Amino acid sequence: MRRLTVLGTCGAWPEAGRAASGFLLEYDGFRVVLDLGYATLPRLLEHCPGGRVDAVVITHEHPDHCADLSALCRVRYFAPERGARVPLYCPPGVLGRVQAMEPTEDLRDVFDVHPLHPLPAAHPVGPLRLDALALPHHVPHAGVRLSAPGLVLAYSGDAGPDPALAELAADADLFIAGATLQGTGAGDGCGSGSGSGSGSGDHQLMSAAEAGAWAARAGARHLLLTHFWPGDDRTRSVAEARGAFPGGVSAAEEGMVLDLTAR
Repeated sequence: MRRLTVLGTCGAWPEAGRAASGFLLEYDGFRVVLDLGYATLPRLLEHCPGGRVDAVVITHEHPDHCADLSALCRVRYFAPERGARVPLYCPPGVLGRVQAMEPTEDLRDVFDVHPLHPLPAAHPVGPLRLDALALPHHVPHAGVRLSAPGLVLAYSGDAGPDPALAELAADADLFIAGATLQGTGAGDGCGSGSGSGSGSGDHQLMSAAEAGAWAARAGARHLLLTHFWPGDDRTRSVAEARGAFPGGVSAAEEGMVLDLTAR
């Protein structure tokens, strides 16, 4: 089984009934979590009882991407059988930010921590190869590329537009891209839009149009938009991305499952 399950799609905070950033990738029985923002853990537990995952990757320390790492730690920490430590890949700052939420339970008792930014070289994560590239944001941030026979998945996290996105998502079967901003703005993908919540000229975030432009430049096959500003019209984001990208474009939705075997 090769599939991606969407755990959460909101940036900043989750709308009612939704969650912040989070995804579960399953590749032939190996389960990798990509980000664990607010309210993602209950959704993860529906698919992985007891928090039984094989690896966790966190793109950066903002709580809409890492807050529920604390909750996953507690699930595993207090389990009747804790089991082996889970590999955790994250940039500097994540561990301190999450540990401060509950200082008495050491994250390193549950997680085997590896630096993600900078990642010195491609790293094997079970059957997958993990590559990470530094991308612009308000704090140290890593874009993630996971590859294996028959699959290339790229995830921009919450990053702003940057030439490294073309390398990150090169020929990807699925490019998961933040689309926080709306408004075509710099439709060539080299600037930023003027969307809700963040104002214009913010090169630490990406617009839907920019996500489409970078997906096109990278030669990605399908673009999955995520990290929507709460309350924004997602159909508008999809339309703006389609204006720059000729491939398939979807808006991520909580509970969405994408079959990756046919891609």
